[in-house]
Amino acid sequence: MSPQEPFGARLRHAMDTRGPLCVGIDPHASLLAAWGLNDDIQGLESFTRTVVDALADQVAVFKPQSAFFERFGSRGVAVLERAVADLRAAGGLVVMDAKRGDIGSTMAAYAETYLRKDAPLFSDALTVSPYLGYGSLKPAVDLARESGAGLFVLALTSNPEGAEVQRAVREDGRSIGATMLGHLAVENAGAAPMGSYGAVVGATLGDLSTFELDINGPLLAPGIGAQGATPADLPRVFGAAVRNVVPNVSRGVLKAGPGAGALRDAAARFADEVRSAVDAA
Repeated sequence: MSPQEPFGARLRHAMDTRGPLCVGIDPHASLLAAWGLNDDIQGLESFTRTVVDALADQVAVFKPQSAFFERFGSRGVAVLERAVADLRAAGGLVVMDAKRGDIGSTMAAYAETYLRKDAPLFSDALTVSPYLGYGSLKPAVDLARESGAGLFVLALTSNPEGAEVQRAVREDGRSIGATMLGHLAVENAGAAPMGSYGAVVGATLGDLSTFELDINGPLLAPGIGAQGATPADLPRVFGAAVRNVVPNVSRGVLKAGPGAGALRDAAARFADEVRSAVDAA
């Protein structure tokens, strides 16, 4: 797959060839401790290098959580930069989980940080928050299109607190979450095999049949594994849109470390379970 192809096309190819799985890279203190590592820059670097070396050529998508690197300052960001470059060099797609959202020139600067091709943290896609209004994301939407990158917009998140905003109903009778999905469907109209503008939709939310999830774009689905959802839940939650779901598993895979073989086995098992569930739908 050419790096010039839009993110949606590259994502479809990666999931078809490597399996439909996104592995989160979340080096929080408790996980470092479970691996026998100190909660310091050396522990962060050892953890990240192990995950990259074990999985970079096997898993379709990786989602580094920027905050867990930023907490170590510039040295932590340097570890993240190297991880992003190495994952992409090995053919993995990187979704930077930074959840940026602002207005005007500030949103444009965030977009340039992650979506400008020559930026040190250039990623295949970026998670963004639309809750200053969907239109506030325009700098990121435009630069993603120019760079062949993608976005994942927070729409129906798995955290319980999200409902007070995302399920709130507008004057036109549509919920905020449904409105965001509608905007993304417009962005993806006519794209093949899949658009590049996705939504974050929690796999733990149960029946979502009242929402139009078929946005012709990817649905990043956190909640598999430690949060309680299983691959077998995906068809029930996502219905006809299940083939565009990118299930995210973090602790479910990472807790298998620090052995490289165990990490690979865990990732392969989740990918196989997801594929079986989707094929049976």
